[in-house]
Amino acid sequence: MITGSKELIRDMNSHLILEMILKEGTISRAALAKSSGLTKATVSAIVQKLMEQNLVIEAGNDNTSLGRKPILLAFHANCGYALSIDVNANTISAMICNLKGENCHLKLYPNHAGREEIIPLLITIIRDMTASLEATPYGVVGIGLGIHGTVYENQVTFTPYSSYEQLPFQEALEQEFGIPIYLENEANLSVIGEHTFYYHTPNLIGISIHTGIGVGILMNNQLYTGANGNAGEFGHSIIEPDGRPCPCGNSGCLEQYASERSILTQFAGLKGLEHADIDSFVAACHKQDDDALSLLDDFIRYMSYGINNLLNTFNPDMIVINSSFTTYFPEVLRQIQDRLQNRMRMHCILVPSGLQDTSILLGAACLCIRQFLGIQHLKLRKPQGKPF
Repeated sequence: MITGSKELIRDMNSHLILEMILKEGTISRAALAKSSGLTKATVSAIVQKLMEQNLVIEAGNDNTSLGRKPILLAFHANCGYALSIDVNANTISAMICNLKGENCHLKLYPNHAGREEIIPLLITIIRDMTASLEATPYGVVGIGLGIHGTVYENQVTFTPYSSYEQLPFQEALEQEFGIPIYLENEANLSVIGEHTFYYHTPNLIGISIHTGIGVGILMNNQLYTGANGNAGEFGHSIIEPDGRPCPCGNSGCLEQYASERSILTQFAGLKGLEHADIDSFVAACHKQDDDALSLLDDFIRYMSYGINNLLNTFNPDMIVINSSFTTYFPEVLRQIQDRLQNRMRMHCILVPSGLQDTSILLGAACLCIRQFLGIQHLKLRKPQGKPF
């Protein structure tokens, strides 16, 4: 029989109490004991230790109960910061927030850095983001990098639209700042963010449609990345045999037909333009431009093909779609759902992203917070309005 040490059990109980406080927002010691099954003495000892560590604070009295009003406890969200960075091919977005994903501050930086310049650029960005932070007990507890490519064990292994493979991001940045660095695929971070703040279903898939198309997969509340981090490379599933060439080496990949980059590139070509942005495409659709509407229909058609495959492969409870197209054209979700020819579609809900442009950054923050606190499950309240 395998038994746990007293220290391990104490740690497990501390993590359990901390998770419960985070989930509830405010809760009394008595309620913690009742919900956790731990004795009141054990809960009181754990809470005292967490308060000494500046992780938990007392937050007034519970005015809803009769008799003596119990003291409510809350997580000390302002005891530290999480820094998130979305490393896209042309733009880098960075966000600093407290340890509940609140009080967010965002900056955008142009990214013209090549392979040799990207780490020095990130060092400059991190210094800029942390230069004027107020002192807290823990400071910056972690820095999460969202990578638009494949990541395995904090190492970039493939990036289709940049040359970041095998660069020592974690080693170089940890050496520079002495802060834990976490690298993760952007779609994985996006689904972590959606799951933490909005959609708490255990089997969740998030489709991130931007420059490419990625998928984050949660199975039984756990991120699934495959044997070497390649799970979720949904955009590189072949949808048109012998079709358009893709930087991954294959031809006919989904993201060559349905990614925002692909749709806008095709639109620019049809209109004789060097470049087309999302605003011009949306305006053309609203004006009933035939080329724009045809491309939007292509997006719906190809995504329905791909989502049909996801339903058959993973049987999720819910699929979250994060795309400018579903933001500007909410009816697109219903049109994709209508085209799904799958008996399992009745058991899976298609929903729009709750976090939209902030999903990667907030997901990276959640990763840093979980690692710092040593907890498996993090549930936070939905951001009120725009988080910044």
